[in-house]
Amino acid sequence: MTRKALVTGATGLLGRAIVLEFERAGWEVVETGYTRSTKTIRKLDIVDSSAVAALLDEEKYEPSAANKSPDKCDTDPEGARALNVEATRTLAQVTSSRSILLIYISTDYVFPGKPGEAPYENDAATHPPNLYGQTKLDGEKATLEQTQETNLGVVLRVPVLYGSTHDHTESAVNVLLDKVWQSQEKEAKISMDDWAQRYPTNTEDVGRVCQDVATKYLAAGDTERAKLPTILQFSSEDRYTKFEICQLLAEIMGLPLGGMVGVKEAGTGVQRPYDTHLSTRALKELGIPVWTQEFKGWW
Repeated sequence: MTRKALVTGATGLLGRAIVLEFERAGWEVVETGYTRSTKTIRKLDIVDSSAVAALLDEEKYEPSAANKSPDKCDTDPEGARALNVEATRTLAQVTSSRSILLIYISTDYVFPGKPGEAPYENDAATHPPNLYGQTKLDGEKATLEQTQETNLGVVLRVPVLYGSTHDHTESAVNVLLDKVWQSQEKEAKISMDDWAQRYPTNTEDVGRVCQDVATKYLAAGDTERAKLPTILQFSSEDRYTKFEICQLLAEIMGLPLGGMVGVKEAGTGVQRPYDTHLSTRALKELGIPVWTQEFKGWW
């Protein structure tokens, strides 16, 4: 019997990579989107519980989705909560009641990220530094509350992502290519964060881990699955500040970086943590590979 996965947000940066990795592993994948639906990508408003239930009733699926932008969360807190929390609660309710596994993509921003605290284990105390992290944490809680009786809800926390994009602005990492080019302009003076520690992780690697997790948890019997961890974490070990990433990209492109200066202090605006490096110990104990593509080599 062919395994089937429903990927919500399949038109996004991570969603596309998840689709690719599940298809590579032989799954039949149903792609859904909302604002960017096409002939091959079914339109689905995941806030609409009736629409979600109707689609899930067609077959058995494994779905996941999320709002990934801290800045957008602060400018549209109601929209962020609707997607990250209420839509997640809906997904968890309808999947759990139909014995369907749900993998909820969360973030390293559920942790405070104070100097000296990282790496964080999957069971470490959470304390989000901003609204984005809080809505993602609330989404985690909604997922686990709605699936506690079936043990068919899994949270996967990941850090900042990069990968193949349609537009550089899809990724907080890829968009730095544009900043490097902007720094080439005459009299450019671009300030770039050289304070916060980041662990850029490739979307294809995250997609691979999602497929591995789905396979592992669906193969387990009810008794065995009840003993498996409900919160997992995945991250690259490559460590950079945004300014260091710009330096690396400039080196690869053979460009000077005189029009950009690194800022070695916390910035203003949306509060971001210093270091939220995620421990991958729980995945390793499950026997799931946690290797990642080397950051410099990918570019």
